[in-house]
Amino acid sequence: MVTDSSSEVARLVLDLAFSRPPSLGGEGRLVCIDGPAGSGKTTLAAAVAAAAEVPTRVVHLDDLYVGWDGLPGVPDQLEQLLSPLDRDAACSYQRYDWEAGALAEDVIVEPVPLLVVEGVGAGTARISPMTTVLVWVEAPAGLRLQRGLDRDGDGLAEHWDAWAEAEEHHFERQGTRGRADVVVDGTGRTGPRTVVPGAS
Repeated sequence: MVTDSSSEVARLVLDLAFSRPPSLGGEGRLVCIDGPAGSGKTTLAAAVAAAAEVPTRVVHLDDLYVGWDGLPGVPDQLEQLLSPLDRDAACSYQRYDWEAGALAEDVIVEPVPLLVVEGVGAGTARISPMTTVLVWVEAPAGLRLQRGLDRDGDGLAEHWDAWAEAEEHHFERQGTRGRADVVVDGTGRTGPRTVVPGAS
């Protein structure tokens, strides 16, 4: 659900993105929404897409991870996905079907004025030159776990624990939060904070 809080953050993110020159191909802008699982990234991505006044595409990294061990492959996958778009050409990825536990259909992504990539690993350093705005969303670990189990079921608790450890190592290596332009409280209790120099 898109809340008043997420709509406020979306407007801030869009204002920041369109105050900057295109970074993806000739005219495209790329907003990457990263942060630990269960923090609220998908909700924010939906709010950004809803508030955008230009054609927008959202790519969810949940569709790219190849299972619960898929996080280490994300930097390569994002580079392969975005490189054609940086040349103003369409790209594609093969969606992972979590229920079947196997790769499924190819998904085509055409160049658009605004591309939003959300998910753990979206802010990988390797794609920084193509990124217009990097958003970091955070929330307390207990809340994030509860959100995940509410969505996926208690039977996946062990997977969530392993994923939490993997994402912690990933964020340490990538320094993602420290590179973010906007830091968001995924609980909605406080407003977004821009951390880009000179931003208010």
